[in-house]
Amino acid sequence: MLKHLLSASTATLYLVGAASAEVAQIKADGYAVAVDGTFAPHAMPTMSGGVEGFNIDLAAAIAEKLGVPVTVTAAQFSGLIPALQAGTYDFLVAPTTVTEERAENLLFTEGFMDTNFRFVVPKGSEAAGFDSLEDFKGMTIAVNKGSVYERFLEEKADEMGWTIVSYGTNTDAIQAVLSGRAEANMAGATASAWAAKKNPQVELSFEYATGLVWSLPFRKDDVATRNLIDSVLECLKSDGTMATLSEKWFDVTPTEGTTIVTPTPGYGTPGFDGYEDTEHSVSCEF
Repeated sequence: MLKHLLSASTATLYLVGAASAEVAQIKADGYAVAVDGTFAPHAMPTMSGGVEGFNIDLAAAIAEKLGVPVTVTAAQFSGLIPALQAGTYDFLVAPTTVTEERAENLLFTEGFMDTNFRFVVPKGSEAAGFDSLEDFKGMTIAVNKGSVYERFLEEKADEMGWTIVSYGTNTDAIQAVLSGRAEANMAGATASAWAAKKNPQVELSFEYATGLVWSLPFRKDDVATRNLIDSVLECLKSDGTMATLSEKWFDVTPTEGTTIVTPTPGYGTPGFDGYEDTEHSVSCEF
């Protein structure tokens, strides 16, 4: 396992405006968290043996706001939730899509980012200006085999007339676009942004909104800590930190109203089990 220690200054008690909400005192010895260390650009190995990425920087920003260490362990995603439930970690900083099934067993903060899909196309192609799924009708689309993006394309293939070519990795799917074997690639919006950032021969095209968000998971019995970290996320959205991280890792400046820069009322993800609609003010005083 890879471990990365993030630390900051002395902590103080964080109070929210609504007295009815349970909010934890900051743990003086900090928090143990975990992430999938192979999900670029959210977390990925460095040449020096550490781990870096958007969510590693997010953990560091949380540590800075709270004034205590946050120790990040990188492990396989499949083992993260069982380890969280066993008490190995205080919460996860891995991007985790909020679903009804997951919300039955986990508490979630408000979303920190939309989990949208996005097309990547050759640099300068007409497809770079496409603004709907229909614009891609009849095209050959490269995708990572076994992914949710492949399933999405397959479900709409008859309607859209797509030819779907699947590859073992999204990197190979991008190469198919570069070599002319495919006219576009579909992947997650952040993975697509990372591919375009690293490869000047491709660029971003249409972003498909799924209506889902990535959030940080907690154990069901840890409402107070969930509420505390939810409040930190609201602060990071409001003070420009999240926008800065998006520009650093994705080369994308978030638009107004998107989840990554917009605090959500209450605590948790609206519409899912565990959400609390308690009114409170956004604050960066912890």
